Amino acid sequence: MLPPSPGAVLLAALLAGATQAAEPPPVPRCTATARFDLAAGSPDGAPEVCASADETTTFVFDSRVAVGTVEFQPGGRLADWALGQEGLSLLVIPKGDYLPGERVKVTVRFADGAAPASASFWLVGHASRGTRRVYVFRQPRPPDVCEKERDEAQAEARQCQEDKARLLAERQDPGGLMGAAWLEGAGVVASNKLGFLTVPPANALGLKGAWSYSYTPTGETHPASVAVRLDLLNPGAEPWTLAGAALVDATGEQVEFARWPLAPIPANGAGAVVVGIEGERAQLGCPCTLKLWEATGPRTVTLENVTFPEGKARAQ
Repeated sequence: MLPPSPGAVLLAALLAGATQAAEPPPVPRCTATARFDLAAGSPDGAPEVCASADETTTFVFDSRVAVGTVEFQPGGRLADWALGQEGLSLLVIPKGDYLPGERVKVTVRFADGAAPASASFWLVGHASRGTRRVYVFRQPRPPDVCEKERDEAQAEARQCQEDKARLLAERQDPGGLMGAAWLEGAGVVASNKLGFLTVPPANALGLKGAWSYSYTPTGETHPASVAVRLDLLNPGAEPWTLAGAALVDATGEQVEFARWPLAPIPANGAGAVVVGIEGERAQLGCPCTLKLWEATGPRTVTLENVTFPEGKARAQ
């Protein structure tokens, strides 16, 4: 029997070895849709909303915003913003050089003068996962909205339970070559060299090679996990450390990936990274766009036309 391929070893490291690595640094919690209830009482400080460069975040209010009362501090960090004709929505677009972690405070004042008279939010820069819509409720919410939020919270709780069970199970599995052998015996590890990627010229790192992987358990028709390995070149004068990765599918939905290893790619050097995900979120509709970013600074990597293989593993 042929020895496990390098791709299978890397995928096994992603599945089993990543749990032994240090915990990644925290990033702002981002969701595609956020809701804030002003009627329940003012939160401590202004709530944080993720915002990405050149991507629109729309605030939707249940009360009209007074014309001429929208304020941004500091000013000048938005490419554009607009208040809806009825004063019930506010669209903001950060500039293209809006940095991860950068903060701009948005304050609006409502037209009717009732309490609360205003609301403030922090736009916190995120390299990839800006919040698309923010619902701000000043009046008690209708029952159907509360029911929808309940269903979403229950779904998130179930996902957390599944992730916990998976992590506990992974700690009992072997890593390295033994882990690769276990995967080969328990299911299908398929690999595919990505030769038709679209690589924007503004990328911070060069690309030497790219491979995608999928793991399908025996008897199943859909992958239980997917991963991408990238061989990268860092032409910069500073090391580049992968802080996060996300995949955007054809519908615009974003899924954040786990990453490994955590070691930086040296300045004027080369290195490899592996990113991936497991569970239902691995069943993605691609071609997709993969985004990588570092902990601080604007140096990001974007790869378009990412696909994942189907079927049995083949020699590299």
